[in-house]
Formats: sequence, structure tokens, C-alpha cells
Amino acid sequence: MYLVIVFLPLISSIICGLFGRFLGRKGAGLISSALVSTSAILSYVAVYEVGLLGSPCYITLGTWIDVGILNADWGFLFDSLTVIMLIVVNTVSALVHIYSTGYMSEDPHVPRFMAYLSLFTFFMLMLVTGDNLVQLFLGWEGVGLCSYLLINFWFTRIQANKSAIKAMIVNRVGDFGLSLGMMAVFVVFRTVDFETIFATAPQFQDLYINFLGFEFHALTTICLLLFVGAVGKSAQLGLHTWLPDAMEGPTPVSALIHAATMVTAGVFLIIRCSPLFEYAPFALTIITVVGALTAFFAATVGLVQNDLKRVIAYSTCSQLGYMVFACGISNYAIGLFHLMNHAFFKALLFLGAGAVIHAMSDEQDMRRMGGLAKIVPMSYTMMMIGSMSLMGFPFLTGFYSKDVILEVARATYTISGQFAYWLGTTAAFFTAFYSFRLVYYTFLCDTNAYKKNIEHAHDAPIVMAIPLMILAVGSIFVGYATKDMIIGLGTGFWGSAILTLPKNTNVIDAEFLPATVKLIPVILSIIGATLAILLNTFSAKLVYALKVSYLGRNVFGFLTKKWYFDIIYNEFLVRTCLNFGYKISFKLLDRGVIELIGPFGIVKVVTNLVRRVSLLQTGFIFNYAFMMLSGVTFILVSLLFWNYFSFSFEIYPIIMFIMIVLIFSHNSKTNSSTY
Repeated sequence: MYLVIVFLPLISSIICGLFGRFLGRKGAGLISSALVSTSAILSYVAVYEVGLLGSPCYITLGTWIDVGILNADWGFLFDSLTVIMLIVVNTVSALVHIYSTGYMSEDPHVPRFMAYLSLFTFFMLMLVTGDNLVQLFLGWEGVGLCSYLLINFWFTRIQANKSAIKAMIVNRVGDFGLSLGMMAVFVVFRTVDFETIFATAPQFQDLYINFLGFEFHALTTICLLLFVGAVGKSAQLGLHTWLPDAMEGPTPVSALIHAATMVTAGVFLIIRCSPLFEYAPFALTIITVVGALTAFFAATVGLVQNDLKRVIAYSTCSQLGYMVFACGISNYAIGLFHLMNHAFFKALLFLGAGAVIHAMSDEQDMRRMGGLAKIVPMSYTMMMIGSMSLMGFPFLTGFYSKDVILEVARATYTISGQFAYWLGTTAAFFTAFYSFRLVYYTFLCDTNAYKKNIEHAHDAPIVMAIPLMILAVGSIFVGYATKDMIIGLGTGFWGSAILTLPKNTNVIDAEFLPATVKLIPVILSIIGATLAILLNTFSAKLVYALKVSYLGRNVFGFLTKKWYFDIIYNEFLVRTCLNFGYKISFKLLDRGVIELIGPFGIVKVVTNLVRRVSLLQTGFIFNYAFMMLSGVTFILVSLLFWNYFSFSFEIYPIIMFIMIVLIFSHNSKTNSSTY
């Protein structure tokens, strides 16, 4: 059963990819949806067996790499952490497949799209089920490849090409860090197997390694390198720039990338490697700070976005920051809980946005919508549920994880913990503001849409509505239904899948925080949502006056330009790399040094030499006599000084030949000049 869960999406991808032209659009959609849905159903059985009954499953298919002491098997690890990720990945993927059969019904390349979606799911499953770093890296690179294929699905659009390339290149930076981390793990532990690494990690907590004459703490170095990989995949501050541009792909792709695959891979890596991170406190501090900054940064930028999908994309970036800094304060279970909850309401938001875009003839600018609450009431209801869950409205799914993250951050009495708490709380206010700004501009305000778009607007068909309804139920009830099992005090659900040292445990402290402290994020969220509605409804002139003021222009410009990250990268990094690639790599090395000393250069030198030697045939006897006399004189002088040189017999003729060629060459130039 466990292998069937992993390989059904691969079978779906192969069938749709190879036989899609025979199956057609409906056949490819039906088969892929059925196979991935079967995998999702079996994932719930796996949760029952592994999570609730406490029976982890280990499967080894065979040897993959066996070179010296490096051994990596085709092995699968199904523990509590894995089965929760199976629920997230397969459930969202199955609903996205079903939704796509309606959303992409008019596209002529549906079989190719379904093949890519299923392959994306398969590689994510390989990532979360691998029992060693090498197999995890296979899935890691696979989801990167599939994200490129899906973002660039409409490959005739230049913006889709650019966005896909940007996602690939930015993620290569993170992947390079992960590769170095894997190498460092192998150098220290002499294995890539998770169980061996985690079991022996305490033995290396005081180990230092020497690199270029400097001493580095081994586990801290490993964890920071692994975190670089997580920064790239999970779009943390610094390598986040690819995530908003990934919106150029079809909307179901955005839902899959942002809810279940790709961006969750980095958070999963940190949680999976918790036995390493627990012995690297400095790395945990860095993770906390970066996660908190990401949550705050993305929330501020989301305030000024006008593209429907980009607002939701920046909210993804912000929520990933919450998950990461939850891991940074050693609350990995809470971080994973938020990852699971986030998957439901973020998939709901993206698929709901897709229904709105579908209804409005592919219009994505919120300023050209409005008044859709009565026209598409089902989509409005779904988006409202998703937005309220995202902002952490009491007793919805998002409330049970996001508020707990802020509580444990408040109960972490360190500078980094307090830093994360206050930035996270501020980000919660901004999240509520831009969520209800989106709802207001799209559904509640007077319409600014084109007449033809309003005339043809329609609610989602049933094949798109069913996934939305299922996700809406998850966005309301999943948090409440699973909170005691996943993050309940003293729960035995995780077993040995997650390690937290006793000194880093602060859940108990969070339980005894004053009620007023616990209510601060909720109150700020409600204020933010109310303020968004009131300002845009009754104080539009005030908002405009603030925006055009001196301070408002600077702040608005700063946020609109995304804190100038893209500009700085383009001017100082991308331009420098392009100049190096053209002037140094291409002109100097490829067209310069390599051509001179390579095959082309050798041919050119020999050709010139032959051409010069041919010039010696002048037809004048005195030239020939001079050359003969010069040669005899050179040979005699060389013989006289033979004993004074230490040249070997093999080198001497070569020197003689070079000297004669130089004399002939000089003589030929003299002769040619006389003509």
C-alpha cells in the first residue's frame, strides 16, 4: 500500500504524457484525477496505521549508490511526519487535479498539463518519503524541474518564460547550499542515512572542522547550509523573489506550488532534520530572525499589490515565515501544524481566485473587478472563508496554528523569540488588512469591470465547485479537529519523528501566558480587517491624500518596489553576472584564450607557419646561400658550447628546430619587404 501511494502519481504522469493524444482532454483528466485521488485516500489509511496506531514503516527496494563508504538505497520512511505530509500533498493535489479538469477544459494541451501535475506530486512524495539525503535531493530537484515546466506551461508568453527561468536560477542558489550541506553531513557522519545521522548527532555536538585555516562548529555549519536550501525552496527573505513571479503559470499550478508542494519542501527539511538543528543553537537563532523578517516583509508588500494572485502569493511568503520561525524556536510540531492548516486555506484561496479569474474572462487586476458578491456568490463565500482563516479569525483553522506560533514565540524569553513575536504580531495585522482589502475590491465595492466581463461572468461549474467546498470544510474544521493530536500537550503522535531537547521546550510556558497577551494577535487581526473595509468604503479620499503626501509617496513607492530587492539584484548582481558572462567568459575565455590555444588556435598557427616557410622559396641563389651559411654557423656554434649546456638529447633537437624556424621566419619577412 505504501509504495502504491508514492507511485500512483508517477503512473498517472506516464499514462497522460505518453498516451495523452489518444486519451484526449477528458480521458487524461479522468485518469489522472482517479489515480491521484486513490493515492490520497490511501494516505488517510497510512495516517491511521502509522500515526494513530504507532507503526512506522520502513521499505528498502534496493541499492542505488554503493561507492566506497557511500551507500544510498532506494528506501522509504513512513513515520508520523511523513504521513502528515502525505495527507497534505495528496489531498491538495487530488483536488487540484479535479479542479483543473474544469479550469483547463478549453486548453488544447490538457494531457501535458495533467502529466506535469502528476509528476510534480510524485517528486514531492519522493522528497517526503526518502530515508536518506540523496533520495530527498532527488525529489528536491524534481519539484524544481516540475515548477519550471508548469510555470512555463504557456510557453508562448515571454513573461512565463522569464518567470520560469527566474524560479529555476534562484532555486539553484539554494540547491547549491543544500548540496554543500549534504557533503558536509557525509564528511562528518560518513553516511547519508537519516536514522544513522540522527542517532549519532549528540556525539558530534562539540566537533569543530577546519576550513581554510578557520575552525567552524560542525553541526552549526551543516544546519546553516541546509537552511540555505530551505531559504531557496520556501522563499525566505533573500531568495524570495521567484515566488510572486511564479503566478504566471495557470492558477491550479499556483495552488499546488503554494499550498502543498515546492514551498513546503524547505520547512519539511528543517523539521525532518530537527535532531541536527537542536544541537546548533546559533543556526536556530538565524532561522528565527530570517523567518520573522520574511513574515513581516511579505505582509507589508502584500498591502499594495493589485493583482489578485500576487496578493495571495505574498501571503504565502508571509505564512512560510511563520512556519520557519516556529521551527527556529524549536516548535517543529507547531510549524508543521501551521503548514498543514495553511495548505487547506491557501489552496482554497488560490482555487477561489481561479474561479473569479475564470468568471471575469482572465482578468486578474482587483481594481477592474468589484460587485461580484451577487454575481458569483459561491466564489465569494469560498474566498471569504479562506481570507478569514488566513487572518486567524477565531475558531477557524488558521487561528489554531498561527496564534499558537505567536504564543510560543512570546513565551521564548530570548531576544530572537521576542523579535519574532512582535514582527509576527504586526504581520498578523497587515495580513488581515490586505486579506479584506482583497475581498472589498473584488466583491464588495462598486464594480469597475468591463461591461463584457460582467455580462459573461458566471460562478464556478460543479467540477470546480466540489474541490472548493471540500477545502472550505478543511479551512473551517481541520485545525480544531487535529490540534490535540498534533500539538496537544504530551501527545505521543510524533514518536521519534521530531526531536526537541528539554531545554528548548516552551509550550508549557505558553499555556500560562495572560489571556490579554494571547488576545493581542486576534484583536489586531480584527482591527486590521475592520480598518480595511472602513477606509476603502468611507475614507477613500483620506487614503488617496495619504498616498500622495510626501511620506505616503515614499512609503508607497518603497512597498510597491518590494523593498527594492529586485532592483538591487538586477543592478548589482544580475548586471554584473551578465557582464562577466559576455566580456570575460565569452569574449576573453571562449573567443580568446580557448580559441588561441585550442584546436582552432593550433590550426591557425600551423597555417601561418606553413605560409611563412613557403615564402623562403624566393628563387635567388644568394638567399639560399645565406640560409645555408647561417645554418652551418649556428650548428658549429652549438656544437662548441655543447658541453656547457645540460640539455638532454631529446630537448636539444627541439631547441635547434625552433631557432632555425625563427631565423627562416625573420629572413622571409626581410625578403617579402624587399619586394
